[in-house]
Amino acid sequence: MSMADASTQDTTLALFGGVAGVLILASAIGALLKWRFAPDRPHSVIDNLNARVKAWWVMVAVIGLAFVFGKAGVIVLFYLISFYALREFLSLAYTRRGDHVALAAAFYLVLPLQYFLVWIEWYGLYSIFIPVYAFLVLPILATFGGDTKRFLERTTKLQWGLMVCVFCISHVPALLTLNIPGYGDRRLLLIGFLVIVVQGSDVLQYVWGKLCGRRKVAPELSPSKTWEGLIGGVASATALGASLYWATPFNPWQAALIALALCLMGFFGGLVMSAIKRDRGVKDWGHMIEGHGGMLDRLDSVIFAAPIYFHALRYWWEP
Repeated sequence: MSMADASTQDTTLALFGGVAGVLILASAIGALLKWRFAPDRPHSVIDNLNARVKAWWVMVAVIGLAFVFGKAGVIVLFYLISFYALREFLSLAYTRRGDHVALAAAFYLVLPLQYFLVWIEWYGLYSIFIPVYAFLVLPILATFGGDTKRFLERTTKLQWGLMVCVFCISHVPALLTLNIPGYGDRRLLLIGFLVIVVQGSDVLQYVWGKLCGRRKVAPELSPSKTWEGLIGGVASATALGASLYWATPFNPWQAALIALALCLMGFFGGLVMSAIKRDRGVKDWGHMIEGHGGMLDRLDSVIFAAPIYFHALRYWWEP
């Protein structure tokens, strides 16, 4: 093992060690709160917190396993995430028999091709494949069914699903295609930074909101989000991002600005995805992850943050 490889491994272990330490502390706090305030009865806030922490243990373990297999592991993981997210999204969409060809093409042609293009690092094509080619071809396939009832609505939802669940999410493994001077063998840490900051912001907004939340940000869209939770969570996650600069190509103030942008995009992503759920009359996208609903309930922040993060790095840190 070279010195560079050893240094990268040490940094990765330090990053995951820090996350594990936080989760151990959160688990201990959750167990203490349950023992102190609700040992023999349900408690919505404490039980929700403990369910979130348990789900986080599972998610960190899955991401860690993917990291062990490097680029291939990460691409396979996010391919599967996109598949299940797209299935959740389209399960709430209005479709008809005439959409079957277009739906099959979305799942078994467009989705794998997008991740194959990321795998071979063909930026010029994976950056436009879904927004241009899938956008044009899928409605053509839908016309083969000869069904015009609510045609615009049906094709729009399929296109939106691909953009949200496949195109945006694929920007996470696409971080491994970036060539940042002096950082080539440490690109997995870029994903670690993104996930820790964005998901950390969600958790911290929840904690701050429960501690001192009073004024609702958007009561019709997401009744649980408060201004106090938003400001406290974003500020805390921005500080967290700045403290992790050593694992990134950023200096501390750059890490703070990137983290702030990720937190804000994550927050707006959560609002948009909540608006879609309210429109469809559901509380959660699914029940895949205990304490977190479906796949999209956990990824709504990452979906909006990942493309911004990727292109900021590509245009300002790549030569």
